[in-house]
Amino acid sequence: MKITILAVGKVKEKFYRQAIEEFEKRLSRYCKLEIIEVADEKTPDHASHAQELQIKEKEGSRLLKYFREDAWICVLAIEGKMLDSLELSEKLEYLAVSGASHIIFVIGGSLGLSESVARRADFALSFSKMTFPHQLMRVILLEQIYRSCRIMSKAPYHK
Repeated sequence: MKITILAVGKVKEKFYRQAIEEFEKRLSRYCKLEIIEVADEKTPDHASHAQELQIKEKEGSRLLKYFREDAWICVLAIEGKMLDSLELSEKLEYLAVSGASHIIFVIGGSLGLSESVARRADFALSFSKMTFPHQLMRVILLEQIYRSCRIMSKAPYHK
């Protein structure tokens, strides 16, 4: 199975990069992992609603270039469905056995995702009603994907 993390913006903090590298290494025995970053747009202070929509659309068009027709698309969104670790593992396992060979997880920019990206998604996943820094969200997502792989392989990690 191929898993792509498609995210707006770069990871700047060294400690986040180190955590991401660690999970990339751990996941290498379970899946082919790819992380793609697209450029983020600078949001001016006191941006109008129209400016924010325009920014999300620009970022969204960059994300959409990486969507594949044969991929299952999961966007991370506060308004998405919350799953526990076991449920996420079961969803990934179901996708794998039903022929989804490529899963793309999408993390939006600081303003969230454009409507065009949200509409294209097969599933919207929420980790919390809280907002997390995008750099940290990558680490959390990778950890949960790793946890799911460990659960699917019946390995002791998920407790």
